[in-house]
Amino acid sequence: MTTTAPAPATWNRKALDDILADDAHDGGGRPVLFTNARVMTLDPLIGTMTGADLLVVGPLIVGVGPGIVTAAEDDNAIVVDCTGTTVVPAVVDTVALAGGRGARSEHVATLVPGNTADFLAVPDELADDVPNAVAALLSRRAQVRALVAAGRPVLWSGADVPGRAAVPRAGVPAAPDLTGSPRLGVWIDRNDFLHQELTADGRYDETRGGRPHAYQGRFWIDGDRIDYLDDLGFWAYGEFRGDELHHAGYVMKRG
Repeated sequence: MTTTAPAPATWNRKALDDILADDAHDGGGRPVLFTNARVMTLDPLIGTMTGADLLVVGPLIVGVGPGIVTAAEDDNAIVVDCTGTTVVPAVVDTVALAGGRGARSEHVATLVPGNTADFLAVPDELADDVPNAVAALLSRRAQVRALVAAGRPVLWSGADVPGRAAVPRAGVPAAPDLTGSPRLGVWIDRNDFLHQELTADGRYDETRGGRPHAYQGRFWIDGDRIDYLDDLGFWAYGEFRGDELHHAGYVMKRG
């Protein structure tokens, strides 16, 4: 069995420092080029390329393939030398891997220009294929070269990147105080079948077809998303779109 040495703590350390400094100064305006890697795009058209470059601007992949490095100096790109490294999608479309998607446009999270830059970089010897590369993140974390989410490093040389997003605290949060929220009140669907009342104590109460208290429980709002935890124990969700609330096939407006 081949034993892979841990990723050196200094692997492209200057590049990481430049990325973090760029984030701190102007929100990440410089392109970042991961160069000279084997890139498994999981895209049926592009496939796998050796000695390739992956160019990231902000949260998006903007280029993939050989020769992009020639423009790196012109664009003031931060260059990450990935010699001996394989880059794969960090979000793996297992349905596509099993042949369950019939069209290229249906494939999820491939490493193609225009997609979100979510990817993983591991030593070549740990990446016979995409599943093995992803497994390295779970079983050999210390040997991971980089894990990037929406263009920003999360892991680097097997260690957490300073300032990375914090893991949400596990468990059901306490009910928020929603006093004054513009999304409180009664929401009614187009056919006047569903009435859903959202109250400031973080509770909802649904009337369905004239049947009061058909469902009741707690809710949480995060941006335009609303999550419901019914008193019966099941979870559901909805989405605010302008002045409408979309939930379980219903489209509601304020009553």
